[in-house]
Amino acid sequence: MSEEIVTLSSRVAYENRWLRLREDRTRLRDGSEGLYGVVERPDFVIVAPWQEGCLTLVEQYRYPVRSRQWEMPMGTWETRPEVKPEEVAAAELREETGLVAGHLLRVGTIFQGAGYCNQRGHVFLATGLRQGEAAREASEQDMICRAIPLAEVEAMIRDGRLMDAMSIAALGMLRIHSLL
Repeated sequence: MSEEIVTLSSRVAYENRWLRLREDRTRLRDGSEGLYGVVERPDFVIVAPWQEGCLTLVEQYRYPVRSRQWEMPMGTWETRPEVKPEEVAAAELREETGLVAGHLLRVGTIFQGAGYCNQRGHVFLATGLRQGEAAREASEQDMICRAIPLAEVEAMIRDGRLMDAMSIAALGMLRIHSLL
């Protein structure tokens, strides 16, 4: 069986610390040629801190959409892609919320946007939580952290107060696995 799409050439159109935009000339099975723009980003983690019927969410200003957004703690280590997702998950949880997990369960993996981006997200459930001090980056200085009952989180999704796709996908994955 042949490849679905063959790469004829590839060039980096743009690159910075967080991402690389690649432009690929391609050939489809029928012989027609096309062009793909591919965003390359390192894998990320998304953590669902769960305790006493509540999920801990963070709210922060998201510049690209010019509004404050509620989401699960998440992040990536652009400069250290070799670090295991479990280590990144524990560190991001502690950094953004101050929470330290007694147990981290890897639930699954999701693609951020497989039609344009190669980035994968590793979903974790964090339990056995104890509170410590947050150590936020400068870009996270406006972050708010709050434990929210699951029913309210679901209401936030229904009424548009929580619109982060990765958080919604992670919640769905957790519910399908009967972990919440």
